[in-house]
Amino acid sequence: MAANRILLVEDDPSIAGAVLLNLTTVGYEVVSFNHGGKAAASLEADHSFDLALLDIMLPGMDGFALFNLMEKYNIPVIYMTAKTDSESEVRGLREGAEDYIVKPFEIVTLLVRIEKVPARTGRLNQVYRFRDFTLDAQNRTLTHAGEPVDLPPLEFDVFAVLMKNKNRTVSRERILNEIWGEDYFGDIRTVDVRIANLRKKLGLSDEIRTVSKAGYRLEERQR
Repeated sequence: MAANRILLVEDDPSIAGAVLLNLTTVGYEVVSFNHGGKAAASLEADHSFDLALLDIMLPGMDGFALFNLMEKYNIPVIYMTAKTDSESEVRGLREGAEDYIVKPFEIVTLLVRIEKVPARTGRLNQVYRFRDFTLDAQNRTLTHAGEPVDLPPLEFDVFAVLMKNKNRTVSRERILNEIWGEDYFGDIRTVDVRIANLRKKLGLSDEIRTVSKAGYRLEERQR
C-alpha cells in the first residue's frame, strides 16, 4: 500500500522545509509548492492527495481560492496560516476545512492533527514499514523480509504505536492510552516489559531507543 500523500502549499521556505522534512521522516509522501497558482495548475494532472496543507496568503492564488479546487477533487484541507483574525478562521472552517492552525505552531501539533484527518475521512493508510518489517494494523499482521512474525496481541499493539510514530518519541502514557485507554490504572512499567520483549524478539535493541524521562522512539538509523 502506498503512503498517504499530502499536498503542501506554503511560500515561507523555512516553514515549508521544516514541515516537508518532518512529514517525510514519519512516512508521508509530500508534493510541495510555494505558489498558489502553480499548485492549482498541477492539480488537473495530479490530484490523488489524501490531504492538503494550505497557507492562505499565497502568491498567484490564495488558500481560500485553492480550497474550491480541493473540493472539486475531494481533497481534505488543513489551513496553516499567519492570519489570526477570527473572520478568516470562521470562514475557513465554515467552508469545510478540517482544521485551522495559526503560525507559529509546534510541528508535533501539526502532525497530531494531520493523523486524525485520514482516519476521519476513511483514507488512513494502516500499513507501516520500518526496514524489512511491514506491519498491517487493520489485518493485524507483521512480516519481516516477507516472513510472518507472531507477536502476542499487546506486544503487537505496542510495536504498532512505535511504527506509526517512527522517528518520534512516544511517551509511556501515550502508549498506555492508545492501547489500554485513558481509564487504565495499572502499572506503567507494563510498557517497559513489552518494549524489552520487542527488542529481543525483533532484534531491534539499538533501534527501539529509550529517551530519558520522555519515552521510546523507533529510530531509523543509517546503515
